[in-house]
Amino acid sequence: MAQQEIHLDRERFSCSICLDLLKDPVTTVCGHSYCKSCINSHWDKGEERGSYSCPQCRQTFTPRPVLEKNTMLADLVEELKKAGLQAAPADHCYAGPEDVACDFCTGRKLKALKSCLNCLASYCEKHLQPHFQSAAFMKHKLVEPSEKLQENICSRHHEVMKMFCRTDQQCICYLCSVEEHKDHDTVSAAAERTERQRELGLRRQTIQQRVQDTEKDVKLLQQEEEAINGSADKAVDDSERIFTALTRLLEKRSSDVKQQIRSQQETEVSRVRKVQERLEQEITELKRKDHELKQLSDTEDHNQFLHNYPSMSPLSGSTHSFSFRILPLMHFEDVTAAVSRVRGRLQDILSETETEILHIMSQVDVLLPQPEPETRADFLKYSQEITVDPNTSYRHLLLTEGNRKVTRKLE
Repeated sequence: MAQQEIHLDRERFSCSICLDLLKDPVTTVCGHSYCKSCINSHWDKGEERGSYSCPQCRQTFTPRPVLEKNTMLADLVEELKKAGLQAAPADHCYAGPEDVACDFCTGRKLKALKSCLNCLASYCEKHLQPHFQSAAFMKHKLVEPSEKLQENICSRHHEVMKMFCRTDQQCICYLCSVEEHKDHDTVSAAAERTERQRELGLRRQTIQQRVQDTEKDVKLLQQEEEAINGSADKAVDDSERIFTALTRLLEKRSSDVKQQIRSQQETEVSRVRKVQERLEQEITELKRKDHELKQLSDTEDHNQFLHNYPSMSPLSGSTHSFSFRILPLMHFEDVTAAVSRVRGRLQDILSETETEILHIMSQVDVLLPQPEPETRADFLKYSQEITVDPNTSYRHLLLTEGNRKVTRKLE
């Protein structure tokens, strides 16, 4: 275990050009460190081009940067040398069954550091150096180590598949495009990737917008929960204050009203929380989908992108298809008003007010949807007894049956 930790330190303080511990270390503007002699030799080869690049990230610099010694890094390297870090690569540097092996190592192969989409080969740190040092390899596309490079080869013509057939929705090589796919709609794989990338961006925008909208609804539900609780608490306090002023005859009724309010409060808060939980689950699912799309979007290999793109499931419709009916902050105030009226009626109207209070609390409902009434019984739930005001009715109208029947008086 100690040897493994030592080797990890050795890799961290090794020059990526000579692959040895840093000697007279210097750091470029982009933050990568090299032996002073190694980076100068590398940049001497690029003198003719008039531009200088970092062998690791390929950032270019014009004019040639002045390199200063990294004193702190030099001191650390000296300390690491004293710890005996001149040993050969540890076992964990060699490729295992689940690793991508270097195609150029002989004998026991090292882990690949990068794969080249042009060479269709994977390289360890040592064998990768020509791609950093030789102008012939500078335009090659390096990606993270991949075992699927051979999937980029046409099984029929053994050529790299750089074309895409839109007619058959598959990657093809140039020979395929002039033979069996001759009259098909073909474009370069890069062009098709650009188009799919645009579609991917639009899908991500849709997901992100839905996340934002749903988060707003969750916040609205949280505010509504607070309003319900606040209104319910106030109704309880007001009811207790009113019933305390009444005689012992009203104490039992006071307890009943409080229990009814709490029961309705619990019911409404439970409904709000259930909807909130569904929305939060939808947010989690949308973010997971967005993460999958981002991973596909970040794929550097065009063919792998196009290979995996059809497997991405289409964006499902939102399960959040309801809206909310947010009432003014008067959820239980009508209960308080009804209880206040009880003081003037006392025992002879207790039975009547109990029915009224229960009816009012049944109307406390902050969420939609509610099913549309279909049967006569459903419509009767909303029925109201209508009466006409005799003081404002037209003078030629006659009101009867408790001001509920209207007939026209004859002249």
